Amino acid sequence: MAYDNNNPFAKILRGELPAHKIYEDAETFAFMDIMPRGTGHCLVIPKRPSRNLLDVDAASLAAVISAVQKVGRAAVAAFDADGLTIQQFNESAGGQVVFHLHFHILPRFEGVALRPHTGEMEKPEVLAENARKIREALQAAEAER
Repeated sequence: MAYDNNNPFAKILRGELPAHKIYEDAETFAFMDIMPRGTGHCLVIPKRPSRNLLDVDAASLAAVISAVQKVGRAAVAAFDADGLTIQQFNESAGGQVVFHLHFHILPRFEGVALRPHTGEMEKPEVLAENARKIREALQAAEAER
């Protein structure tokens, strides 16, 4: 299947749709999921067009996985999470809804189930605050280096 340049994540990368940015480098972009399944739920995407894991080039995939690890560590620290779930879906049959490669980062807490994907959007101020916490954790990790 062909990549659609008008998918929501491509529009975010072009600045045509808003996003609560967490992290950005030359190859990747991380932002809050607007319909989170849990506290701190965020996404990491490559900047290069790729529909999903089945068509991404190896260099983009390596950059995205590195960013997933970096943002995942920061999300766990930011929310004092007990664990982390990473999700990635491919094509409709695999559960993919937005056809731009993306990894879900979900901080997890003992005894707390993920909320179902209802399509309900989180309040912008909550997303902004959660993004701030993860950015601060990223800055703290950088300062420790």
